Amino acid sequence: MASSVIIGSFFRHTLSRFPAKTSSSSIPFFLTNNRKDLNHFRLFSSSMASESKESPSNNPGLHASPDEATNGYFMQQTMFRIKDPKISLDFYSRVLGMSLLKRLDFPEMKFSLYFMGYENPASAPTIPSERTVWTFGQKATIELTHNWGTESDPDFKGYHNGNSEPRGFGHIGITVDDTYKACQRFERLGVEFVKKPDDGKMKGLAFIKDPDGYWIEIFDLKNIGDLTAVVA
Repeated sequence: MASSVIIGSFFRHTLSRFPAKTSSSSIPFFLTNNRKDLNHFRLFSSSMASESKESPSNNPGLHASPDEATNGYFMQQTMFRIKDPKISLDFYSRVLGMSLLKRLDFPEMKFSLYFMGYENPASAPTIPSERTVWTFGQKATIELTHNWGTESDPDFKGYHNGNSEPRGFGHIGITVDDTYKACQRFERLGVEFVKKPDDGKMKGLAFIKDPDGYWIEIFDLKNIGDLTAVVA
């Protein structure tokens, strides 16, 4: 759409520079009444207009064809450091409905990893090493990292959530069946909100916090298209 508007404006601007009675022979070849030239121009315009916002031409640095060496790569985990696993496991399982796919303990280094996700743990292998491989084969899991002792340390100040200065990491996103219904439930459960669905300009979109203050975006597929239509 943007490309066609730009081309159309250019076309009108260029024609306006020539007198009304200017002969076609004095107009650049791509703006003549010659049918062949006009067809070429239409094809060019159509090609430009068909390019999406996501095309490499609109995104410098973007490679259209990923390196074949990356075949098989996928997004597997996002890691959060947590203060207290008892509180965080309750939030991600009871509030958000995730399951514990795998727990790994490292006694010598005094930390544990809890992999949470929406896969059915009943389908996981029973042999521990095979379950680890299975877990690392699941997409979009949350890796909760607990450094032993933080839960009982009165001097522990907590972790930076990325949304206070200096800002960096922002949030993860969870798709729900109905944003309003989900947020009504979150309210009943005492979940802390950053933004409720009807706050601000973007209605139907919410942000909540997990026990360590990390932000979580809440949205549903019924509304997300309409919410982003103005910038799509």
